[in-house]
Amino acid sequence: MKKVLLIEDDNGIAELERDYLEASGFIVDMAENGTKGLKKALSNVYNIILLDIMLPGIDGFKICREIRKVKKIPILMISAKREDIDKIRGFGLGADDYIVKPFSPGELVARVKAHISRYEQLTGEKNCKNQQKILQTGNLEIQLETHRVYLSEKEVILTNREFELLVFLAKNPGIVFSKNSLFERVWGLEAMSDTATVMVHINRIREKIEPDPSSPFYIETVWGAGYRFHK
Repeated sequence: MKKVLLIEDDNGIAELERDYLEASGFIVDMAENGTKGLKKALSNVYNIILLDIMLPGIDGFKICREIRKVKKIPILMISAKREDIDKIRGFGLGADDYIVKPFSPGELVARVKAHISRYEQLTGEKNCKNQQKILQTGNLEIQLETHRVYLSEKEVILTNREFELLVFLAKNPGIVFSKNSLFERVWGLEAMSDTATVMVHINRIREKIEPDPSSPFYIETVWGAGYRFHK
């Protein structure tokens, strides 16, 4: 069974989320403050972490940063804060998704399942004997087996979701994908949330791999349609 760490200080919300997750077959471990949550996250093995931002002790942003130093498992941030700057900050620290309260428990469960499935597919690529091991375009090299990206032989550090999004685009050069389409194909969910998530990730990838992010070479914007990887 898959194990979830739920770091949430609101007991009512935490119990509701736990009940829905357990009803869907997950084992749920809970922490009611940031200090306990970070300790559990670093000392135990989980398949995904659900992380509130506003926590007593240590806030969710700091917890995310510390987890990302040692673990690559999916992190889904949960918050009542709707501002784009908070989403951008969360993604910048390595969060894989951001869901705003109030939300449907069913949507939360769907996202948890999708993130775990995508992560397992991503980390299981090395077991695919017939899969192409390296994607190369210009000075950009994507190593599928080792989950590494190099630009002009210098390693570029991407989060799990940034890597998966880049790989998807690179495997489909010249094809235009809308934000909705990318959200559904890479996040594994119908575009039920703010697809600005896709734009934020695209911008962060560009900052890391493009010689000039203001005039991108690898990931092109097709105005009114979406994004296309250089062919």
